[in-house]
Amino acid sequence: MRVIPVDTSAATLLVTKLPEVKVRDRQTGEVAVDPVTNDRLMVLELVFIAEGGSDMIKVTVPEKGIGEGLVMGAPVFLSGLVARPWESEFGGRTRHGIAFRADAVMVGTPAAARG
Repeated sequence: MRVIPVDTSAATLLVTKLPEVKVRDRQTGEVAVDPVTNDRLMVLELVFIAEGGSDMIKVTVPEKGIGEGLVMGAPVFLSGLVARPWESEFGGRTRHGIAFRADAVMVGTPAAARG
């Protein structure tokens, strides 16, 4: 699967939904875990503001990568953000999109972006 690194250095990221446990199977309630570390995965929603526009994105982060002090509207930065295009077929319909995954999410802005 193709993985595309995402540069957020020129963007503002704000929390719009606090992290929740990611569910792998809605029917059974099975929780999603990282296949390498076995850490539970969390999902949070952010508004990604850059180049005069904004988009809402959902980002998956390992539970250990969730920084302290996350609150609604807080500016955050992401470590190791990547995008993965995906496609699936369910009930005869093909769906596609982009999944975002980061190693960590922390309150504030990265040191290089502070002025």
